[in-house]
Order: sequence, then structure tokens, then C-alpha cells
Amino acid sequence: MAAVVLAATRLLRGSGSWGRSRLRFGPKAYRQFSSGGTYPNIPLSSPLPGVPKPVFATVDGQEKFETKVTTLDNGLRVASQNKFGQFCTVGILINSGSRYEAKYLSGIAHFLEKLAFSSTARFDSKDDILLTLEKHGGICDCQTSRDTTMYAVSADSKGLDTVVGLLADVVLHPRLTDEEIEMTRMAVQFELEDLNMRPDPEPLLTEMIHEAAYRENTVGLHRFCPTENIAKIGREVLHSYLRNYYTPDRMVLAGVGVEHEHLVECARKYLLGVQPAWGGGPAVDVDRSVAQYTGGIVKLERDMSNVSLGPTPIPELTHIMVGLESCSFLEGDFIPFAVLNMMMGGGGSFSAGGPGKGMFSRLYLNVLNRHHWMYNATSYHHSYEDTGLLCIHASADPRQVREMVEIITKEFVLMGGTVDVVELERAKTQLMSMLMMNLESRPVIFEDVGRQVLATHSRKLPHELCTLIRNVAPEDIKRVASKMLRGKPAVAALGDLTDLPTYEHIQAALSSKDGRLPRTYRLFR
Repeated sequence: MAAVVLAATRLLRGSGSWGRSRLRFGPKAYRQFSSGGTYPNIPLSSPLPGVPKPVFATVDGQEKFETKVTTLDNGLRVASQNKFGQFCTVGILINSGSRYEAKYLSGIAHFLEKLAFSSTARFDSKDDILLTLEKHGGICDCQTSRDTTMYAVSADSKGLDTVVGLLADVVLHPRLTDEEIEMTRMAVQFELEDLNMRPDPEPLLTEMIHEAAYRENTVGLHRFCPTENIAKIGREVLHSYLRNYYTPDRMVLAGVGVEHEHLVECARKYLLGVQPAWGGGPAVDVDRSVAQYTGGIVKLERDMSNVSLGPTPIPELTHIMVGLESCSFLEGDFIPFAVLNMMMGGGGSFSAGGPGKGMFSRLYLNVLNRHHWMYNATSYHHSYEDTGLLCIHASADPRQVREMVEIITKEFVLMGGTVDVVELERAKTQLMSMLMMNLESRPVIFEDVGRQVLATHSRKLPHELCTLIRNVAPEDIKRVASKMLRGKPAVAALGDLTDLPTYEHIQAALSSKDGRLPRTYRLFR
């Protein structure tokens, strides 16, 4: 046995007397290349004689960027974007979300997000849906925002018919069984608890700043289901909402990496003349309210000392977010505001830096690099079809809240001052690069196509957006910032708020020339 193993080892290694004897006395061996025998003198970089010329797929002009849109007889829009590859991303976007819940219980959109891709008329359970998608290498997801609900699937392009049929069933024929609704109540409850316990307060502060800026209307309504509504939302409530907002004229079927004609054909097959689970008939109670910016303050006193325990706990911080009304994404000033937001930039104190991190943005240079005690200073821009909100979020030790607020108000006031050409060009370049890098991803292209067609019935192409960004001048930034500073602020505050300045003082600081808070005098300390 040992001899057999030894012989096999020598054979595999190509060594030993047997291997040497073959190499020495065996016939001369040649390594065969593709052009070795038949065409010995033709280099690999030249075409072979007598072989048919290859025909490659070509796209002329702007066709590769073109977004095709078709409107069906029932008002549903079908939009597609060409993208070569084996896989596609297809989904249904609906003009529906928490902003339309004024006449309903808050939290319906949150519930529908959790109920997505559950049992339907054709599929007995979520597992059946996932198994069907698995046959085409597919995954699914549902996301809701304040103004849009999005059901999406990424799968092999060959399974397009199956995917569109599945999406139609998920959107129009959900069973909404008692068991599924009860499971959703538990999921929503858990998410609310997690929202209040997580060390990163940004989602909660975003909710609070919208509530302050648009008091009890449209985008200021709760995006997350309030605890008191969890037990009240049932099938009847959901059907009442779906009847008004899940209508074809409020929907877009978007696809990336698919043939437009095939997608339209599938849409006609599964989404035209279909009776939804909640019954037909025209929508009678649709909320068409326009967002009313009110400004104001929302405070939440909370002990943040035990948010992150362990060997290296996060220190106790107070979080402040100050915002001002900007503009909607349909207005011409949307692009200057996007550049301004990029120019402000910011982030956390512990960012490692590197290309694209915005280490030369104003909130890094003027705030984080100068005030070591600040843990965070970040600019955000939220934009909707009828309004927008530019915010700065900052966090620091509770004892330095007043100083932190004054630093934020100074930065807001400086937005309306002189704009350095170098920092503007850097912000524009960073915005364009971020836009183009994000649009390398198929799901991002899908969302961009769907959202733009849903809002405007067409799509601005990336090179058009880049042209608009390049055309932003320093006077555009100064103009939009000055206009924004004339409005009332919205303030959200979370944590130990003992030293928080009053809302009136914050408003006075933003109206002043230097952004300083009015001085306060105390008889007793």
C-alpha cells in the first residue's frame, strides 16, 4: 500500500526517476494555442482570415440613456431604462405615504410596509413568494417614505413576466389575514422601541424636525405608527386607505434592464382591468393638501447617559437639529440648494477622512476642526413635491448646548454671505461625482426613474442634471440662502435640555447679522 501511495505522489508531483525518464526520452510535447497549428504566424491582436466578422450589440446616440414612458388606458405609467446585464430591477411606486394620513389613523403606511410581500390571492404565504423569486435568483423589498411607497424586485430578466405578475398580486390582492396583522403589530411595536433606544438619534430627530416644521399637516404627520394606534389599525382601516390611494393613476411600474415593449405587455396583462381586493370604484376621499410650513420647536427631555453601555460607552450627549424651509424638487432652486447642502457637508468627529468624505466642507472646517467638544455637525436636505427643509444636526455635552446652538445659527447666517469660488467648485464636483457613482447601481437607477416619472411624468437624465449643477453660480447660493433665512426656523431637541436657548432667541439669532444669540443675565447661578 505504501508503495502505491509513493508512486502516486511522485506521479502528481512530476518528480522522481519515472518523471525524469519521461521528460528525457519521451516524445517532444507542444502546447497548443488557439492559433498555434492552423495560423502559426498571426498575432492574437489580428482577426483570423476566413472567420466571419463578429457582430456586437451597439447603441446609437442617447438611446442608451433614454427613459421610455408609456401610459396605459387606466392611467398607470410604465417607465423603463436600458441597462445591459443578466438581471433587472422592477417595481411599483405609488403616490402614497404618511403625508396622506390626515383623515386616517397615523401609521397606516408604516403598517403596509411591514405587511408587504405577505400572502396574496395566488400565494399562500410569504415563503411561497420567496420560493417563486428564488427560481429566478430574485430578492424583494418594500420601503415607504412620507410621500412614496415602493415595492421592488431584483431578478433574472428572463423571469420578467413572473415578477410583474407577482408584484401585481402583492400590491392589488393582499389577503391581510388576522395573523399577519397581529405579527405586524408586534413588528411595529419592536421598531418603535428600537427607535427610542438606539444610540444614533438621527431617525428620531428627523421625525421631530418635520413635526416642528409642518405642524399637524402633510409631511409633518407621523411617519412611524404612534403606540396608541397600533391596536386600532385593522383590515377595514387598511382597505379604506388602499381604496383611495392604491389606484392606477397614482402608480408607476418602473423597470431597469428590461425591454420596454415587454414590460408594457406584462403591465397590460397583470395591471390593466384588474379588480383589487378592496373592490373597485373611483377614489372619493383623496387628500390633495399642499404642505404648510409653520416652523416651531419640538423638545424631548430624555436621560441619554445610559444609551450606550459597555466597556467604552458613548458619553451623554444632547442633540439639536435646526432647519429652515428650502424649496420643492420641482423648482429651479432645488439644484442650488443641493449644492449648498453639499457645501455645508459635515459628519462625525471621528471620521477617518479620505476622498469624498467632505473634509473640506464648511461644517468640518468651521465647526468640527475648531470646536473639539462637538461630536457631530451634519447638514441634511429633505425635498418633496411642494416643499423642502434644509437642516443642521449637531450634538455635544449637555453643558455646552447654548454654545453649540450659537455655532449652528452662525453657520446658517454665513450661508447668505460671500461664497468662495474654490469651495463652490469643490461642492459641485462632489455632488456630480456622488450622483454619477450612485447611478452605477441598478436599484438606484430604478428608484430614480420611478420617483421622477411619478412626480413629473418624465425623467431628467444624469448629464442634464450635471449641466444644471455646473451652471450654479455664487450669486445663486447667496440668493437661495438669503431667501431661506427670512423664514421661521424649525427646531428639534433631544436629551438634557437644561441650557437650551428659547425658540425666540434662536429665531432672533438667525435674523441677526452675525448669528449670535441674545445675551441672557441671571441674578442667581
